[in-house]
Amino acid sequence: MTQILSDVRIVEVGELVSAPYAAKMLADIGAEVIKIEHPREGDRARRMGPFPASGPDLEQSGLFLYLNANKLGITLDISQAEGLAILERLVAQTDMLIHNLPPPEMARLGFSFERLRRVNPSLIMTSLSPFGLSGPYRDYLAEELTIWNAGGACYINGAGTPDPDVPPLKTFGHPASYAGGVHAAVATLGALIARDFSGEGEHVEVAVQDVMAATGFGVMFWPFMGTIMTRLGEKVVQPLEAMEAKDGWIFIEAVEEHQWNEFVELMGKPSWALEPIFATRQQRAANWDVLQPLLQQWVKQQHVLDLCKRAQERRIPFAPVSTMHDLLESEHLQAREFFVALEHPVAGLLSYPGAPAKFSASPWQARRAAPTLGQHNADIFQNRLGYSVAALARLREKGVI
Repeated sequence: MTQILSDVRIVEVGELVSAPYAAKMLADIGAEVIKIEHPREGDRARRMGPFPASGPDLEQSGLFLYLNANKLGITLDISQAEGLAILERLVAQTDMLIHNLPPPEMARLGFSFERLRRVNPSLIMTSLSPFGLSGPYRDYLAEELTIWNAGGACYINGAGTPDPDVPPLKTFGHPASYAGGVHAAVATLGALIARDFSGEGEHVEVAVQDVMAATGFGVMFWPFMGTIMTRLGEKVVQPLEAMEAKDGWIFIEAVEEHQWNEFVELMGKPSWALEPIFATRQQRAANWDVLQPLLQQWVKQQHVLDLCKRAQERRIPFAPVSTMHDLLESEHLQAREFFVALEHPVAGLLSYPGAPAKFSASPWQARRAAPTLGQHNADIFQNRLGYSVAALARLREKGVI
């Protein structure tokens, strides 16, 4: 069956996560994405891993392989005038350009929407950057850690008042960049719909700091309550916490009185659970330093999934704290055929996360593994742009491709 974006062409000039993930989301539902990488260095994600046990390899970075599946890949040095001219030729044949070049780099290269729309008036260009294309921070360079902090998420992921000695924490990986990529993909599709009516292209700008500041994180607690939230919140009720079980971690939530009463029954009504100091959820929170170790001692003797099932039968909302290994082995995700297998010419056969959204009439598809560096140079430059074999050799010699 035809996919939703099967007639859409995209050029991606992206590194690491934000722009590549935005383009991947569109590639996964049918768009043809041509990913441009530097001829010698490639996307920085190639050097970040995770890597196989054999060690670092530009063609076997798990991060790169995931973010760039379903894409075609070419090499092009757009810092050279001839490389930028070739990019313009590609843009003339495409619907969208998605990139995350820093604003200073855009200015240095002459890489602008005004320039590119002259060769393609219907072009949709999406620019992702840490702080946007305006404002006093526009030219600041930033990595994931900086944006996570600048967007307010790091503080909210701290321990807060109950544990002032525990500092704010950065979540593992690239969550801010993934969030930026999702917003960019949605905004780009919105511009595509608008173009269907107007016939005109548009420049979409996404600042990842804006995304982080806009996506909740307790922001409304300040205007309504004058409170700065933390990961643990106010902790005015308990139990509401992750605890270690015999074979992993489980999140315990029994804050409603009926939930607590059922939890006490589930534990076999130990005498300590009936003490007056634990009579209400507010008292359980006020005396959490006493209650927590008693609960932890009992939970440590339980198996995660068994305890979750028994709690579920009593309508107590416990949940396993899943690892990625747990997700790969998940009976539910396997039934939904969430993980897909792709064969890569170097990395081999690997499992990848699949469709985050399903369509009834136009399926999500894992069409191809991530490209090796410059894998589709001959196809794109010869068949799309009309370069001869001799011309390609000249471009390689000059380091343009």
